[in-house]
Amino acid sequence: MVSLSVPLALLLDVDGPIASPVTRDVQPRIIRDLLRLATGGIPVIFNTGRSDTFIKEQVMGPMIAAGMSPETRIHAICEKGAVWFSYTADGATALHVDSSLAVPKAFADDIRTLVAQDYASHMFFDETKHAMVSVEQRLDVSTADYKAGQELFDAQALELMFRHGLTALRVDPTIISTDIESVRLGKDLGASRAVELLAAAHIVPQAWRTVGDSRTDYAMADWLHHHDHEVKHVDVRPADGVPDKPYQILTAADLGLDPDVIHDDAGAAFLAKWLDMMAG
Repeated sequence: MVSLSVPLALLLDVDGPIASPVTRDVQPRIIRDLLRLATGGIPVIFNTGRSDTFIKEQVMGPMIAAGMSPETRIHAICEKGAVWFSYTADGATALHVDSSLAVPKAFADDIRTLVAQDYASHMFFDETKHAMVSVEQRLDVSTADYKAGQELFDAQALELMFRHGLTALRVDPTIISTDIESVRLGKDLGASRAVELLAAAHIVPQAWRTVGDSRTDYAMADWLHHHDHEVKHVDVRPADGVPDKPYQILTAADLGLDPDVIHDDAGAAFLAKWLDMMAG
């Protein structure tokens, strides 16, 4: 079968660039522009620590409701590479789960109990994960209060992890959650799965744009660059510090926007820019 060359492929973190870390939902303009890009032949692939359930409810459902064309296919790599699926206007394909990357059930049960007994006022246990263990900030809790509780929780989770003898796991805190996961998981694994998914469809991007809001998201562009793909990384929260990389890094300031424009507002601006480039 002849391969299809496309000018650009998008590899997108979800929390931050696409979904608001405050409300957890996705702006209608972002849904609209993602659909326009995908319908125009630009591969759209989500690479997230979120579960398949979150993607189906917050992204897939709104995209289908907005009028997704029957030919459009979106890929979603969840739980940092452990879970993946695709979807069309007809809904989701079969879910793939790499069970070799899953956290042991006994440990997950202990974390669930810890949250229920000591931290339920600050966070909740994410029951939708297949491989990772995640706890997330409650929407009615302030960032400052959550951070204070998160630090205590992370320390106890690490102690539990060692008590179970799980040296191949790590505790990974974010601005709204803590993930406990296999050390083999990461946005780099997600990037490799993204390339495999497009290769299986005989799609060859001439270049990639990776988009994220944390330092760990740079692993997407790191992996692509290391494997000789042309890539630029978009950082929608550069105040955390922009590292020195061998590829170009873009921020809202590169679009002439106020540096205070971050997260999904910055993500929306970049989607609009790429649409303008396609039109031009």
